[in-house]
Amino acid sequence: MNNDRHATPPGMLPSALRVFDISLGEMLWSRRTIFMALVVGLPVVLAMIVRTLDLAHGLRVNSAAVNGPAIFGLIIWGLFIRFIVPVLGVFYGTALIADEVEDKTITYLFTRPIPRGAVLMGKYLAYLACTVFVVLPSVMLVWLLIIPIGGSLGGNFIDVVKDLGLIAIGLAVYGAVFALVGAALKRPLLIGLLWAFGLEPALLLIPGYLKHLTVAYYLQGLVPQAMPSDSPASLVMAIFREIPTLSESLIALTIMEVGFLWLASRVVAGREYVLEQ
Repeated sequence: MNNDRHATPPGMLPSALRVFDISLGEMLWSRRTIFMALVVGLPVVLAMIVRTLDLAHGLRVNSAAVNGPAIFGLIIWGLFIRFIVPVLGVFYGTALIADEVEDKTITYLFTRPIPRGAVLMGKYLAYLACTVFVVLPSVMLVWLLIIPIGGSLGGNFIDVVKDLGLIAIGLAVYGAVFALVGAALKRPLLIGLLWAFGLEPALLLIPGYLKHLTVAYYLQGLVPQAMPSDSPASLVMAIFREIPTLSESLIALTIMEVGFLWLASRVVAGREYVLEQ
């Protein structure tokens, strides 16, 4: 009896996994998942339209046939990397703690005998699992629809695996960045949207070192390695002339993910959350 009463509280990892187990089901059946399904459905609808046009008339640009891998590369870069990944990072990352505060359930989580940081880590892991579970099937559907266009047989499965990895990295890093925003600031959703679709794109266009502070700058360094050889990676490199190397991108993105998650955990552990009546 006395030993049970004074039992050592579970550590960070077991506590985070316990929160993950509870949070995953809640996220998968939340209204945000319906929104996410609608967002990731956009590329699938676009792919169906493009495939239908190709079957009916054939797709040509300046009298030249367009092949599937080139179109797929544009969809991955233009829709998934530049839009869907930041959107999901903002909507889920900012909500990891902010939703608990808004629903006035944060105090119940903090009364459990687990480290406060484990609450954030467990919910972050649930966010990753939830988004990957919904986004990656969308990518595969687009790939199956687009690759055969133009009679192309160059749709190497290794290429789409690289794209899936690129998207997963983007989701992980953006989720960590906006987890800190959600833990530290009021109105985190608005601030997150302003950063992802206002300040970050602007910083990419400004000469100098400010672009090194953005996630998108290092994600674009992974794009040429993830695209097939006949994809529009050369177009991407022409638009963004300064592109970091693969090793620089991976190191920077890893530092960002770990650093922002650590900061978010510290904020959650030290902040007093006052619930409005």
